[in-house]
Amino acid sequence: MLKTSTISLENFFENARKKASLTEDRKKLLSKIATAIAKEYTENNIVNLNFICTHNSRRSQLGQIWSFFAASYFKLNINAFSGGTEVTAFYKNTVKTLQKVGFKFQLTDFSHQNPTYTISFDGTKNTILGFSKLYSNTINTEPYMAITTCNNADTNCPFIPTASHRFHLPFIDPKHSDGTTEQEETYLQTSIQIAGEVYFIFSEVKKLI
Repeated sequence: MLKTSTISLENFFENARKKASLTEDRKKLLSKIATAIAKEYTENNIVNLNFICTHNSRRSQLGQIWSFFAASYFKLNINAFSGGTEVTAFYKNTVKTLQKVGFKFQLTDFSHQNPTYTISFDGTKNTILGFSKLYSNTINTEPYMAITTCNNADTNCPFIPTASHRFHLPFIDPKHSDGTTEQEETYLQTSIQIAGEVYFIFSEVKKLI
């Protein structure tokens, strides 16, 4: 098991790329996403990504926050957002998993149901807001590329007419481990997988622009 408390956020991100399990089909999908991002980036010098899943509580939040870090790491003008088809909460286990690897969470709006966090990390002056919201929330700047992360059928994901592109990039929901002895490890492995795939995408974008 990774000793997340003893390694830097940057090292975790780099190691995640090595540890993430990627089939050839998955690499082709990630490359397709990277190509679309690079094309839009070349045309506009900026890209907005919106990671979307039903509850905006786990996978979509991980996608947003790792992309927030990746934009800084690769020095790319890419904004990361997230949303859902329902409003729930930024799940506490997701928050804890990200805190353990070095992200800083400051509670800015307390709510028992759906607290809001200002999220940052060492080495950046930028911050993002973390809370559960609809994918259409006005904080999610349009136009954006929609990346759906639920592991159900692509046909169950919302139709988003305002998206410049739409890609289905499913991840297994770590929710199944909630309340078990496997919970901490499951969330860690989900974070590693998503971080590793984000690294792959952003590194390809960097090569292409």
